[in-house]
Amino acid sequence: MPGTLLLDSEGLSKLYRKDRTVVTLVQAASEEGIRVATSAMTTLEADSEGIHPARIKWILSRVDVHDVTKEITDQAAALLRTEHLHGHKYASDAAFAAIARTAPRPVTVLTSDPEDLTLLCGPFVEVVKV
Repeated sequence: MPGTLLLDSEGLSKLYRKDRTVVTLVQAASEEGIRVATSAMTTLEADSEGIHPARIKWILSRVDVHDVTKEITDQAAALLRTEHLHGHKYASDAAFAAIARTAPRPVTVLTSDPEDLTLLCGPFVEVVKV
């Protein structure tokens, strides 16, 4: 199994905006057969102001978008309890981390928030700041 590259809101925003580093990482992952993915919640969080809706639709057609299901939110709640975190500040990160923890390994997350996601994702997920 070749693994998964997960984009958080900053990673997805940068992909929308054709950030050279993120585009290169996503292209390389795709060429190597690595799944490029995000969460449905992340598609709402990503800054898409000024981005043509057709570009967003095109990008999302090439990215696996994971639903934030009851099972994911239960896992996220458990992560928050384990790490003694609470509130809306961590809710989306916890749901994203629950998806990262269950994605095909190896898993790499592109994020602007490496501290919280490193804590929530655990040792089996590589967290890379973008």
